[in-house]
Amino acid sequence: MTTKIAIIGVGLIGGSLALCFKGKPEITVVGYSHRPDILKRIEERGVVDQVTLSLEEASVDADFIFLCVPVGSLESYLHKLSKLPLKPGCIITDVGSTKASIAASADTLSLQNVHFIGGHPMAGSERSGVEAASTLLFENAYYVLTPSNSATEETYEDLENLLRYTKSHIIRVEPELHDEIVGAISHLPHIIAVALVNQIRGYNEKNALYRLLAAGGFRDITRIASSDPVVWRDILLSNKEVLLQLLKDWKQEVDGFARLLEQEDGAGIEQAFSQAGLFRKELPERRKGAIQPLFDLYIDVPDHPGIIGQVATELGLREINLSNMQIIESREDVPGLMHLSFRNEKEMERAKALLQELEYKVYF
Repeated sequence: MTTKIAIIGVGLIGGSLALCFKGKPEITVVGYSHRPDILKRIEERGVVDQVTLSLEEASVDADFIFLCVPVGSLESYLHKLSKLPLKPGCIITDVGSTKASIAASADTLSLQNVHFIGGHPMAGSERSGVEAASTLLFENAYYVLTPSNSATEETYEDLENLLRYTKSHIIRVEPELHDEIVGAISHLPHIIAVALVNQIRGYNEKNALYRLLAAGGFRDITRIASSDPVVWRDILLSNKEVLLQLLKDWKQEVDGFARLLEQEDGAGIEQAFSQAGLFRKELPERRKGAIQPLFDLYIDVPDHPGIIGQVATELGLREINLSNMQIIESREDVPGLMHLSFRNEKEMERAKALLQELEYKVYF
């Protein structure tokens, strides 16, 4: 008996899920798009077995429906699905980064003989769209499931078993707790990064040296401020109450630091850094999480023409894929510093070994 999986919204996440399922025994993957131009791109990328512009055609006889649309559209699509004669026992799940609001919506809708289980694959990419879809996107990432009241243990296990094709680490969390944790480790840092960059942008309007000197570390620690504005508008608004409390807590932390400075409390400042450093060392390294890790290397390079092409050629000959490269500093009296970015840890480690073999000094 063939299992039909409907992917509603075939972009980076939906397309990557489709690739994980496509070609597996007794599985058919159907993709839905509301736009003909995107449908054509899905067909060209070949991530699904079938593609359609009809939500009903994609969904009515599906065993699993994955809602891979923006957070702001999730409840609308869930409402549309509740009006369709879905297959009894169908499991609906989503991939949104907030879970309480969609879980509450699922509980209020009359999903007859249908089960909703919220989902959040904690993986992503600096690229977007179906063209960036990859079977490796979820590998070694955490995939959070938040069952609603309509879900049974049997249906939870069915979804969990299906998601094993993604090679992710599946964990079960209550929707409200998920939003509190992800709000603290992802949503709040995005707000802080945006606020910090805008603060410096304001200073730069009076003195352009701020932008000139805000390179290197400042650019790295604030990289998430470049996230998609519309996507993050919807995410933050859907987790409003959690974030308002987190911002109050953050203000207390900042006020505490201000008091340390006012009182010239050197010991207190030192203790704050020590406590933060100790806790940070306990965090898992190189594992996918709510914020995508950096897979970057830095190497010393001589100041002569063609060095970028030379390094890129060596990496290309070994089929090591770069996502970006740049010379950060190059002067006649000192070696230049080249910044190399990779899409995953495997490519970074291969590049590190090659560059060390070529006697480059490699830094993380």
